[in-house]
Amino acid sequence: PSTRQQTKQWYQRRVRGREERQAEIKEQYPDVGKLERFGRYVAAILPKYVQDVRITSSQELEILIHPEGIIPVMGMLRDHTNAQFKSLMEITAVDVPSREYRFELIYCLLSHHYNSRCIVKTYTDELTPVDSLTPIYKAADWGEREVWDMYGVYFAGHPDLRRILTDYGFQGHPQRKDFPLTGYTEVRYDNELGRIVYEPVEVAQEFRRFELDTPWELFPKHRETPAHLLEQGEEEVKEEK
Repeated sequence: PSTRQQTKQWYQRRVRGREERQAEIKEQYPDVGKLERFGRYVAAILPKYVQDVRITSSQELEILIHPEGIIPVMGMLRDHTNAQFKSLMEITAVDVPSREYRFELIYCLLSHHYNSRCIVKTYTDELTPVDSLTPIYKAADWGEREVWDMYGVYFAGHPDLRRILTDYGFQGHPQRKDFPLTGYTEVRYDNELGRIVYEPVEVAQEFRRFELDTPWELFPKHRETPAHLLEQGEEEVKEEK
């Protein structure tokens, strides 16, 4: 067949594969259509804050909002009769330094009434604070403290925004991409002082050994057979004959 016919056949196979995948999704996840319609409904109600609505690969509703819409959007998702996402399961973040707003905040919600999940995403940078969700979800207290501790995202209105995972006096935010892997300080026990002391990290040059050669054979089946083994095999074949 010609190149045009091959391209047409490839396109038809691709369309059939997409249709079969969509049918499989509808069969396994019958509520996906409802979630998609509800996402469009939320976007229609709050067009000022909702920037995009989509269904993830795990068949969950994902709503992308403006940072100023944290309180109104989350309040609507919690209190609306058709939503009732009354459980805040998790708060996390992603650091992408190349972006203008490097931090992507992710809120995972659960509706026990409708047995469905929703992911709300927004964005910010190092200096712009985000409204705290503690007035709406009490579970946001520790989650926002973790994000503050790990990423340095400031939550305005939080009642007790302290570090929760790192030690007192810790410098920096470990989950940022520009944070060094070795950190800035090291901890050890001082026998003379009888206590734990913090000191600047010192990595001696003699310990920086980079061994790029592996002692293991990665492809033993494709190695060259030694000459003496080949000769031995030829002799055995001759003896058998």
